[in-house]
Amino acid sequence: MPIGISEPGFLLMDPTLTPLACNAEAVQILTFPNVPEKIKRLDVFLSDKVRSGLVDRQSRQSLDFVKEFKSGRRRYICRTFRLDCNNHGNQPSLGVLLERYSSSTTALSQLTKQFDLTARERETVELLLQGLTSKEIALRMNISPNTVKAFLRLVMVKMGVSTRSGIVGRVIGAQS
Repeated sequence: MPIGISEPGFLLMDPTLTPLACNAEAVQILTFPNVPEKIKRLDVFLSDKVRSGLVDRQSRQSLDFVKEFKSGRRRYICRTFRLDCNNHGNQPSLGVLLERYSSSTTALSQLTKQFDLTARERETVELLLQGLTSKEIALRMNISPNTVKAFLRLVMVKMGVSTRSGIVGRVIGAQS
């Protein structure tokens, strides 16, 4: 995972938006700036927070969620998943994934499509953006440094740049 990017928050809810399970990151995101340990009825707090902050009030449908959620100064991309569960009759349960918004990740996704980068080429560029050397990238990807250099050369050709810093420049330029 890139440096500075937090773990995503995950929340599983029943059809009435009552939390069934969540990870610590989801609790941290949804309770900020409060201290979760000081909240007496955390399940009620989370349920209220979901209704007030995550449900899209401008939507005509009752269970549409916002695409972006702010918690303090941080922005999160909010993705919801309907889960079919037999224990609630015909009503599906909901999973909510809160991922920290990162402009470099978004820019890299756009560039991956634009320049038709493979998954391994993209992974190499992600590690390059963290400032890692070819040897460090090779260790993380479990490949040889020469393979890393080959991936970077392919990316350079696809992006029309001639240096590693040219790749970084393209990603930064795409963020603007």
